[in-house]
Amino acid sequence: MRILRRLATVAIVGALCAAPLATAGCSNTPSGKSAKVQSGDMPEGAEWTGVYYSELYGYLHVVQDGNAVSGKWLRPVKDRWGEIHGSATGDVIRFSWTEHTIGAVGPKSARSGKGYFKYKRPKGDNVDDSIVGEIGVGNDEVGEPWDAVKQRNVQPDLGSIGGTGATDVGGGDWDSENKEKGTPEPPQEPPKP
Repeated sequence: MRILRRLATVAIVGALCAAPLATAGCSNTPSGKSAKVQSGDMPEGAEWTGVYYSELYGYLHVVQDGNAVSGKWLRPVKDRWGEIHGSATGDVIRFSWTEHTIGAVGPKSARSGKGYFKYKRPKGDNVDDSIVGEIGVGNDEVGEPWDAVKQRNVQPDLGSIGGTGATDVGGGDWDSENKEKGTPEPPQEPPKP
């Protein structure tokens, strides 16, 4: 009788331990939160290529080639720069993003995720187009809001932003032969007291 009780106890403990292991390989893990945004037509004469300004994210330079969209931004305090890569369907872009902390090294030197933008044009004459969207961390497409106003008559210059990695100082490529494109700013005289 005692042997039967021990066998029963071992069987129950074994079943309880095996249950989590059996479900660990299942793919019921959510793939991330998706934005509930539907694409429509772009406003008449509008295009994704351009420069968009946000007080939080700075100037986002966007270039569209067919459905493929790439972009880069530099935060206003110049401590972080980022890049997006995705595709446009009408007035919606869905993208992956990575933001690099300038001067930081290691696993926390960059963060990444997914996001979306919807192109908007308010009613009226002589209005500024804008983008409204969100970025999420990891597999999430939603999280932090990102709204920006399209700048008139400003052409994007992706080569003027970013670097090649954590070894870059101030986003530049001073330590490699892979030099960034763009026009450097001329030196300025300090203000007189």
